[in-house]
Amino acid sequence: MAGGAERTPAGIELVPAAGVRSLRGLRAVVGLPGLGWRGDLRVDDAIVQASRTFVPALPEQEWYRAESEQTEVFAPLVPLERVWVERVSTSVTPPSGADLALVSLDAPPARVPRRVREVPRVSGLRMVRVPGPDDKTGGDQRDLRAVTEAYNGVEGDICVRVCREVDWYRWAWSGQAPKTMEVPVHLLWVE
Repeated sequence: MAGGAERTPAGIELVPAAGVRSLRGLRAVVGLPGLGWRGDLRVDDAIVQASRTFVPALPEQEWYRAESEQTEVFAPLVPLERVWVERVSTSVTPPSGADLALVSLDAPPARVPRRVREVPRVSGLRMVRVPGPDDKTGGDQRDLRAVTEAYNGVEGDICVRVCREVDWYRWAWSGQAPKTMEVPVHLLWVE
């Protein structure tokens, strides 16, 4: 990579929602240990009904629509013990050696960032943009979605066009094409 050493963004670990004070708007995974997991959800703060604690969980598209358009939507209630929330964590490390990483079925697995060039198809996937050598902000940019596959950019870099996640979902519910930005693949990771 031109301009310095490549930096890997932090990964995503999943923690039980019961240990998180404010859940509103967090990415979540729901499921049952030993059975399976469903992701691409956003949750709201827990509520108590008949002495049981539940978490309202929405598909991300519905959550973004409700937030963007300030509308009420129906959110299924999931028992608190079946909800894990995502947290950015530098302790998430790639598995060593094998291409196939085995996981425990006791909890949803962590998400290790992968280089775009290692993933055969990226359109629609969650992305992290790491700062380039000239970027003064220094922070990773998350909540992005790839809207193209890799291609040859205008200045000769291999690039992917990305958009903000809210714009990705707005494209689905309204048909309004998102504003995108071209990002060289050496600054882009699959989350």
